[in-house]
Amino acid sequence: MSQAPSVGKPKIVMDARFTRIDHHDGISRYGASLIAAVAPYADVTMLIHDERQLALLPDLPWVKINSPLSPMELFVAREVNKLGADLVFCPMQTMGSWGRKYPLVLTLHDLIYYEHPAPPGFLPAPVRVLWRLYHKAFWPQRLLLNRADAVATISQTTLGLMRKHTLTKRPIKIIGNAPQGDRMPRDPAGEPEKSLTYMGSFMPYKNVETLIRGMAGLPDFTLNLLSRITPERRAELEALVPSGATVVFHNGVTDAEYDELLLRTTALVTLSKAEGYGLPLVEAMALGTPVVVADTDIFREVGGTAAHYVPADSPTEFAAAVRGLADRAKWAASSTASVAQAATFAWDASARELLAMARELRD
Repeated sequence: MSQAPSVGKPKIVMDARFTRIDHHDGISRYGASLIAAVAPYADVTMLIHDERQLALLPDLPWVKINSPLSPMELFVAREVNKLGADLVFCPMQTMGSWGRKYPLVLTLHDLIYYEHPAPPGFLPAPVRVLWRLYHKAFWPQRLLLNRADAVATISQTTLGLMRKHTLTKRPIKIIGNAPQGDRMPRDPAGEPEKSLTYMGSFMPYKNVETLIRGMAGLPDFTLNLLSRITPERRAELEALVPSGATVVFHNGVTDAEYDELLLRTTALVTLSKAEGYGLPLVEAMALGTPVVVADTDIFREVGGTAAHYVPADSPTEFAAAVRGLADRAKWAASSTASVAQAATFAWDASARELLAMARELRD
């Protein structure tokens, strides 16, 4: 599909092939949200590989091409060249580029898998093997990123790590993440439910084990684990639930259910040891929900002075931080501070940064 370009607007092709089919994960939501934010300022065409992806994408022109995991990805530029783009943006760093005739921006979200190399379980077995080999050294990452004209990342923390490891000689810009708009925060004078909410995967570096162990000191609280989980992983974690503690495995929730939980829970909690950004923090804070998180550089960047920080491996200090929010005045102040901190992140600012990159690369 195509659309006649508007006068003065750049033609930007956004790679939406990492959009999920049934529900967003972090990369999927980032890409879809950025596309929606850029659309008012540019003539946007989306690249998809499955028409079911359109259910989670804005209503914009699209072109269907190969999957990004297909061997045909090596030659994807032959199809993209036909679109006459002023800029092509990919929310990952793996997009094929051989023979391209357009400016290209690739994205690196984090360096998590260099420290924690276990690949996501949804990847095909051959890709998981390559994934582990890829993260044994930095040179493959440099090779991928240097194919672009510019590189995007989502946080100052990741930008610092990229520079530390000299991952690219290309210009690096922050095209940040942000919460969804038009969400009314909760009343800080309200009474929070004695529950805690975790949104994220159950990969080892997410450190859900410490959250569960911490519930030994919170027998009157319920820990809600929202994400989908395999039966095997659930059995492993259920075996760790302390006697008398309440831990609920939701195995996936809708966006509406997620918001409803955030609007009544005492706090969003995560003790993840590595993140590129930490979108659940901002989603919770935007609704006025306090966050109790691991004391890491990225969470300090995102949570600012509003978040409550604890050592990642201390279930007792985690429980104590939650207990501290039982003070109504402290909880209300934390709720108000959370809304103010979340407001420092906006998709419109990210869209404008991408448009500035398009102008620089076009001139």
